[in-house]
Amino acid sequence: MLTETAYAKINLALHVRRRRADGYHDLETLFAFCVDGDELTVAPAGGLGLTISGPFGEGLSAGEDNLVLRAAAMLRDEAGVEAGATIRLDKRLPIASGIGGGSADAAAALRLLVRLWDIDIPDTALHDIAARLGADVPACLVSRSCRGEGKGDALDLLDDATLQGVPVLLVNPRVPVPTGPVFQRWDGTDRGALDDGDPFAAALAGRNDLEPPARAMQPVIGEVVEALSVAPGVRLARMSGSGATCFALFGTAEERDGAYRAIENRFPDWWFLATFLR
Repeated sequence: MLTETAYAKINLALHVRRRRADGYHDLETLFAFCVDGDELTVAPAGGLGLTISGPFGEGLSAGEDNLVLRAAAMLRDEAGVEAGATIRLDKRLPIASGIGGGSADAAAALRLLVRLWDIDIPDTALHDIAARLGADVPACLVSRSCRGEGKGDALDLLDDATLQGVPVLLVNPRVPVPTGPVFQRWDGTDRGALDDGDPFAAALAGRNDLEPPARAMQPVIGEVVEALSVAPGVRLARMSGSGATCFALFGTAEERDGAYRAIENRFPDWWFLATFLR
């Protein structure tokens, strides 16, 4: 049995530049990944099967429409593999919350099944499979700090020395924020390019253009960002992706853990994850 982590994704900055004719948006974003996330395990089997457990597994479909099984089927077809697999997903991260979700799970399944089936497949072919599954899946496949452009699937790896090991606190107020409606509420204004150079400096100078429309849909997101922004030692606080998960980067783990305790005391029903960037 093999195991793989579906690392939680955060967008340190997310600039929406324009709407495209194909319905997507041209983006410029800085992806970073946490050391924690969902967990997938796999074992050999005759066919493809999926079981889901964990605190956020209830209600998720384990059928062929699940992105994990779609990833497995696409990889098997692409590589000409006849073997199957039984996949177990331990769903530890909130669903549809701006931190990777199904995209990270699908990417982890690809990495896991390449190992299980001992597939020799070029990185470009694996990237193409990931891109067909969703705009965030290629970044989640790499699960390293990178800059994303186009739909977010044109990637450049970053010199992430200023990011590795940085303490981060993720907070989700447990409200649904569907991605599509958030993008639809974007006001269409191009507020400028994402800076090049050091990714942490670029993140500080950047923004998340989806935060205002997400806040309009769920004002509690503003409360989360405000609570994180005033915490001692915070270096950057922002919403990730299309929400509703927000994050804060800290100088030390002690500062992060102090913020965790203080905010949890005020908002015990919110979801928290104290972790590090990888």
